[in-house]
Amino acid sequence: MKGWFSLLGREAGRLAGQGLDLICPPRCVFCRRDVPLPPPGPAAVCLDCRRRLCCDVARCPGCGIPASEPAACRRCRGGGRDCDGLVVLSGYADEVRDAVLAAKRPGGELAATALATLLVDRHRERLEAWRIDAVVPVPMHWTRRLTRGTSAADGLARGVAAALGLPCRPLLARSRSTRMQNQLPPAERRANVQAAFRAAPAARARRLLLVDDVTTTGGTLAACRTALVAAGAEAVFGAVAARADSATG
Repeated sequence: MKGWFSLLGREAGRLAGQGLDLICPPRCVFCRRDVPLPPPGPAAVCLDCRRRLCCDVARCPGCGIPASEPAACRRCRGGGRDCDGLVVLSGYADEVRDAVLAAKRPGGELAATALATLLVDRHRERLEAWRIDAVVPVPMHWTRRLTRGTSAADGLARGVAAALGLPCRPLLARSRSTRMQNQLPPAERRANVQAAFRAAPAARARRLLLVDDVTTTGGTLAACRTALVAAGAEAVFGAVAARADSATG
């Protein structure tokens, strides 16, 4: 009987939620306008915001650099990929930049979930073709996490994992604090994070998806991949909400 009451309670809650949505439609996470027919899930995004956030150029599937840029695939051709494959929601500008900054702030979990859902919706076929075993957030050093109070990469990784039906595993840790990448010129960013991560033994023989909010030079993704491969990972792919295309080195 207890199980039946529990089932009836859940169904009543679901129906009540649907009725509430009809009376007070959910609002878009980003523009706060009503979304009359939201997709399933807690983070509703209106059609206008969805179009703006998902509008992007063709990109190299290995490094994420716009295919129109002369530097596109330079490292890929030389066998120096930062990941075994990379998917990007969009370039880091305008509405996408605002959405990522919202996900970085305390209380930005819904923004991170919405961006993660859009990222998976856009690249689901490719993500599923990679046969990923687990999703791994790019970690923040504990001192910075304590100061900021949140991690956009964590929120994005959890959202991507939920959308793909995969586990989210903290298989990486920062072994030392580093300067903020955006405070350094592009030429110095790879050295800044070199050997800054350590991977858990549980990475062995797994196909992993690294998730971060923004990538510019790819240095952080490359350092994370190096640590995971050293721990025995079979393959390491990447997924980011945005790529800052002003620095392609």
